[in-house]
Amino acid sequence: MSYKNEQVVVVGAGPVGLVATAFLLDAGIPVTLIEATADLAQDLRASTFHPPTLDFLARIGITKTLVDQGLVCHEWQFRDRTEGVVATFDLSHLAGETDYPFRLQCEQWKLTKALREFVENHPDGKLLTETRATEIGQDENGIWVRATHADESEVEVNGRFLIGTDGAHSIIRRAIGANFDGITIPEIFLSLSTHFKYHEAMPDLANIAYVSDPSEWLVLLRTPSLWRVLLPTNPDDSEDFIMDPENVEARLQAVLPTDRPYEVVHKTAYRVHERVVDKYLDGRIFLAGDAAHLNNPLGGMGMNGGIHDAVNLVEKLVKVWHGEPLESMERYQRQRRKVALETVQAQALRNRAILNATDPKQRADYYDDLRATVGDPLRHKEFVMRSSMITSLRELETVE
Repeated sequence: MSYKNEQVVVVGAGPVGLVATAFLLDAGIPVTLIEATADLAQDLRASTFHPPTLDFLARIGITKTLVDQGLVCHEWQFRDRTEGVVATFDLSHLAGETDYPFRLQCEQWKLTKALREFVENHPDGKLLTETRATEIGQDENGIWVRATHADESEVEVNGRFLIGTDGAHSIIRRAIGANFDGITIPEIFLSLSTHFKYHEAMPDLANIAYVSDPSEWLVLLRTPSLWRVLLPTNPDDSEDFIMDPENVEARLQAVLPTDRPYEVVHKTAYRVHERVVDKYLDGRIFLAGDAAHLNNPLGGMGMNGGIHDAVNLVEKLVKVWHGEPLESMERYQRQRRKVALETVQAQALRNRAILNATDPKQRADYYDDLRATVGDPLRHKEFVMRSSMITSLRELETVE
């Protein structure tokens, strides 16, 4: 039995699925994109775009749209909650290595909005919303996806290949029997968004700041319209307690006391995982983004790493579409799994270790190393090349 149809099917219309879809369409390959929700998510979620991600998105004309709506950040820093600035990293060291030698702070929904318009305006693109994939299958010629619409009607979509970008609870991952081993970070992460202008109240504050403290580390991220405060939270506390307005106010006042209450416009608490699948593909079915790997948000590598998955995957899949053997897709798995384990996960865990260190000597050693790195132009550039994910992309070329 053959399920072949001349298209690729993508399940999950987050940033990764939309990027994969847009790049396939740009390469002349028809796509049906299936999304369970009615509208693409417009909450805050990820907000940091690294330079190579902007380089990739420029290929399909999306980067200018983001830059126009975002906040260009030429520096980011590590701080101590008591002592202030420890080290400020200057992304201008990346000049000549990328067209975008900065981090861009821009809400994730602005990317999904631009990509959705790209897909819906393309003659070979089809977006099915309120459609939940329930079952998948494949043979030597193609794949099929059975899905249920919001009105309970069912549909079957056929294609030559299937890409699963359906997130942490991926149906596609479970269907191909991929193991998703790893750990759960002990703390719950509490993310609070406020219009309070930290950049006016804290001396020498960069728009992106990782703040270390032996009792309670935190992260401050500025977007075009507000500041986000990320705080670790006791997992034994109830959600009602964590989200209680009085408790939230107390947490923010502890970060920086003010003479008036904070205006909190958005708050969310979530558990954080460090997990990587043991396989990124099965025959004609591929995984990318959160369906394949999860990591803590310290370093802004989750969404960026997922987008890099999508670009790498599509570049190879286009060649297979035009006649290269399917087995050549194994290189996608070797490359992107290596990055997930050795770069994305390792860097995020290192960032957490620096922020969370309690031993005074260990903290002092971390700080000394960061200061020495900033003070040495070669080490400074190497550090920002790696933290901006440029180095990992180049190292992949050696993975056969």
